Amino acid sequence: MTALHEAWSDEDGVARVRELFGATFGGAGDDAVAVWSAPGRVNLIGEHTDYNAGLCLPVALPHRTFVALRRRDDTLVRIASAQERVDGTPQLRELDLADVTPGSVEGWPACVVGVAWALREAGHDVPGFDAVVDSCVPYGAGLSSSAAIESAFAVALDEISGTGLAASDAGRVELVAACIRAENEMAGAPTGGMDQGASLRCSPGTALLLDCRPELAADETATHVPFDLDAAGLALLVIDTRAEHQLADGQYAQRRSTCEDAARTLGVAHLRELADSLDAQGDAGDGLAAALERLPDDVSRARVRHVVTEIGRVREFVALVSDGRTAEVGPLMDASHASLRDDYEVSCAELDVAVEAARAAGALGARMTGGGFGGSAIALVRADVVDAVGDAVVAAFADAGFTAPDLLVATASASADRSA
Repeated sequence: MTALHEAWSDEDGVARVRELFGATFGGAGDDAVAVWSAPGRVNLIGEHTDYNAGLCLPVALPHRTFVALRRRDDTLVRIASAQERVDGTPQLRELDLADVTPGSVEGWPACVVGVAWALREAGHDVPGFDAVVDSCVPYGAGLSSSAAIESAFAVALDEISGTGLAASDAGRVELVAACIRAENEMAGAPTGGMDQGASLRCSPGTALLLDCRPELAADETATHVPFDLDAAGLALLVIDTRAEHQLADGQYAQRRSTCEDAARTLGVAHLRELADSLDAQGDAGDGLAAALERLPDDVSRARVRHVVTEIGRVREFVALVSDGRTAEVGPLMDASHASLRDDYEVSCAELDVAVEAARAAGALGARMTGGGFGGSAIALVRADVVDAVGDAVVAAFADAGFTAPDLLVATASASADRSA
C-alpha cells in the first residue's frame, strides 16, 4: 500500500506555527499572536473556465496553510516560511507596506504583501505585522498553495484591521477580489479567481459551483452542491505528479489572451456568453461548429471548443451529483481530460500516465486538475480500491522513469478561518 500525504489536524498546524513564531520573533505564547488557516483546493471539473466567465466546481481540501500573526503599530511587515530555509533556518523577509507597488516583491512574499496592498488600495487600514507560515498543502501541485497563503492572510488581516469582511459571504467576495489582485498584479500570475473563491467560500461536505460572470451580484456567484463521497461509497484520489507546475511562465497567460481575442472576434464579452447562447438554442454541436469557423486559426478554434464544452460538462456533472448519481460522472471527467490534453494543450506526460493508469486500475473517471503544465490529476474511485489504484499509478510512474507521485485523498472541507 502506497503511503498517503495526510492533512494536519488543526491542533498540529497551530502548534507548528506557534513554535515557528516563537523561534523567529519570540513571544509565541503572547495573547497578541493568533493563528488563521486556509485550505488548498481541488477542482472537480471546469478547468480554464473561470477567466472566461464560466463555471467551475472546486472543493476545499483538508490540507491547509497555517499563519501565526501579530499586529504591529507601524507599516513594517516581517514574514518567514517553514518552506523557505537557509542552512535550516527560515529566512526572514522584511518589507514596508508604504513602499509596496505591483511588481516590487518577488517570490511567495508577493502573495502575502499583495493581499495587504490590495486591501489598503480598497480603502482598508491594514497595519504592519509579524507572521510565519507553515503548510501541508503540496507546493507546485496545482492544488492552490498560493491561494491558500493569500486566503489565510486575507482573513487574518481582515480581523486585525477590524474590517469584518470574513463574517459574511458578501464580505468574503471582497476578500477574494483582494486575493485575485495579489495573485494577478503582485505575483504576476493571471489566474481567474476560482482558487481564491474556493479557499474562502467552500464549506464541509459540499462542492462550490462558482459562476464567474463579472456582472453577477455576490450572492449569485456561488452555489453549494452536496458532495458526500463517503455516503456514495466513493473516494477522490489526488495524484500530485511532482512534475513542475508554474503558471507565471507565460503559457497560462497566452491561453487567456487567446480566449479574450477569440471572444472579441466572435462579438461576445466573454466565451461564457457564447456557451450560454448555444445552450439556450439547444444547438451546441452545429452552433459551435459555425462559431468556430469564424475564428482565424486552428489554435483559437481548439481553445474555444474546450471552454464551451467544458462549461457544458460542469452543468452535466452538477446535475448528476445533485440527483444522487455521483458514480456516473466518470465519463465527464474523462472527456474533460481529453479536451484539456488535445484542445487546450495543458497536460503533460506525467498527467497522462496518471490518468491512464488510474483508469486501467478501475477508476470510474480521471482527469488532470488545476492549470496544468504539470501539477495534479484526480481519480474518482470506489472506496475499496483506493489503495489498488494508488499502487497502480505509482507502478506506472516507476515504469515510465518518472519521480514517484505524491498521493492524497480529498474530502470536501472548510474554508479559511481563525484556528486559534
